Amino acid sequence: MKTQKRIYLDNNATTKVDDRVIKHMTTFFRNDYAVASSQFSHTPGIKAKNAVSEARHIISQKINSKTDEIIFTSGATEANNLAIKGTAAANKDPKRKKIIISRIEDFSVLNSAKNLERSGYTVQQVNVDNEGFVDMEHLRSLVDEKTLLVSIIYGNHEIGTIQDIKAISKITSEKGALLHSNAAAVFMQKPIDISDEGIDLLSISSHKIHGPKGVGALFVKKETPVKKILDGGFQEFDLRPGTENVPGIAGFGKAVEIFSREDLDTVSGLRALLYKQMRAKIKGIKLNGPEDFSRRIPNNLNLSFDYVEGESIVLHLDMRGIAVITGSACFSRALQASHILMALGFTHERAHSSIRFSLSKYLKETDINYSVKNTKEVVDKLRELSPLKKVEIKHKEGGLS
Repeated sequence: MKTQKRIYLDNNATTKVDDRVIKHMTTFFRNDYAVASSQFSHTPGIKAKNAVSEARHIISQKINSKTDEIIFTSGATEANNLAIKGTAAANKDPKRKKIIISRIEDFSVLNSAKNLERSGYTVQQVNVDNEGFVDMEHLRSLVDEKTLLVSIIYGNHEIGTIQDIKAISKITSEKGALLHSNAAAVFMQKPIDISDEGIDLLSISSHKIHGPKGVGALFVKKETPVKKILDGGFQEFDLRPGTENVPGIAGFGKAVEIFSREDLDTVSGLRALLYKQMRAKIKGIKLNGPEDFSRRIPNNLNLSFDYVEGESIVLHLDMRGIAVITGSACFSRALQASHILMALGFTHERAHSSIRFSLSKYLKETDINYSVKNTKEVVDKLRELSPLKKVEIKHKEGGLS
């Protein structure tokens, strides 16, 4: 039986681990498997500690931070929780009881902020425009002397929008507010300089850059008041207790070390090809997110297809070996359309018909051609059956008043 072709186009969710990363991690599973905090006890512990220190150094260099400003976590979700809840826990100013986030944040930021409302904090959401960029004037009107923290996602995982974090930091610093940014989706996709951009806290993750799952980091600028939110030992500069995930941390460092600018350029070119072919071969599509691709995560393309449910497209493409994701409510446990697309002012129909295509270095031009061909076939077939399409035709023919 012929093996079905499989094309993975959901790389903004997670990525395939690079073989070089797996090889590097293996030694810390089989040979140097000691606990890093055993460094004062024996040689194996020193080796584990050195592996963690090396990864910390590699990652700090990529964002221009000090080595001891990198705190390893289980991923961006934990990093976001530590950034938001940790600054609130360390807050000693009773007047600073306001948290500001954007309307297009990840759920870990949204729900962390919501959690603080139960502790007496006021949470306000800043508006974005129809491409997902923060409304700077609205942000300026919200940030004041009562603001403890502003958390704005650096690069959006769904629509690809990359914010002007440096401009945002100028607004927050004027009022003495801390700035946190979730950069999980954009880390290594573009240069980040925490010093130049005025960032106090930055969340990053491993599994979006061909590293292992279950490991991430939080950059905490020196002297930034953050208190650990988990009780336990003294690990990670007494900010994140628990036995260090040495293989994962080592793999994270290796993924950063080998990340290639050439691979990124290739992915960006394939994304451009995908969009060009989609526009040429499929009518009735809309781009969600920035039209200026230089202001968009290089591997991200989010499209809505008129008259078709995104859920149906996902299922039909999966049967053809193509993995994508939708912003439809049917694919949400909350049974709601994507809050990110709705924040852009879109209709429910546009959100429900959205498909995110996110690419990786493992794709080839033939994969793009195959994906476009099958997407066209699926969309054409579904439109023939679509009641939405039939209603639109009747409207145009004057059959409905």
